[in-house]
Amino acid sequence: MTTTTNTRSTDNGIDLSRLVETIEAIGDDPSLATFTFRARSTWQDGTYNVGHIGTFTHAGAEDESRAASFVLHGDEPPVLLGANKGPNAVELLLQGLAFCYAVGYVANAAAKGIEITRMEYEIEGDFDVRAFLGLEGARPGLSRVRATGRVSSPNATPEQLEELCRYVQDTSPVRDSLANPVEIETTLEVV
Repeated sequence: MTTTTNTRSTDNGIDLSRLVETIEAIGDDPSLATFTFRARSTWQDGTYNVGHIGTFTHAGAEDESRAASFVLHGDEPPVLLGANKGPNAVELLLQGLAFCYAVGYVANAAAKGIEITRMEYEIEGDFDVRAFLGLEGARPGLSRVRATGRVSSPNATPEQLEELCRYVQDTSPVRDSLANPVEIETTLEVV
């Protein structure tokens, strides 16, 4: 993230002085760049689960800045035996990409002195459920993801906004995690 000189202390709701301080601190001490995020899911009934996202580890220390855990509800639509008590896991994954793109876009725009008056992402993913259901067919994951961003800015050219979009894609942790192999270790504790 490259910053430009900006006389305002905030831009697009981003505290620019804190942004610069964070970048400089991580540049001086790369251990500050390490995080371990967590999510927990508890099955309720049928395809319905309740998720909790609470504390995380930053630079080896537990961050407890959140007053309470975030609570998420996950379910399936009736066509997949659920009751629509929440989005399904694939929809939550796509939402994660939309959040990541939007945060990256607005923060990087602020660093470049680009004012954003509208920013939204619409993410679609194609998925074949046959393997999930134990049938022959395509692999169980998404086969294609399409992202459409919509942005308005009173002080940037379309070329600047498109360049920023490419940069955000190249630096998005969620996109990178979806596009590249990630080591996943799964254990089961029988209680």
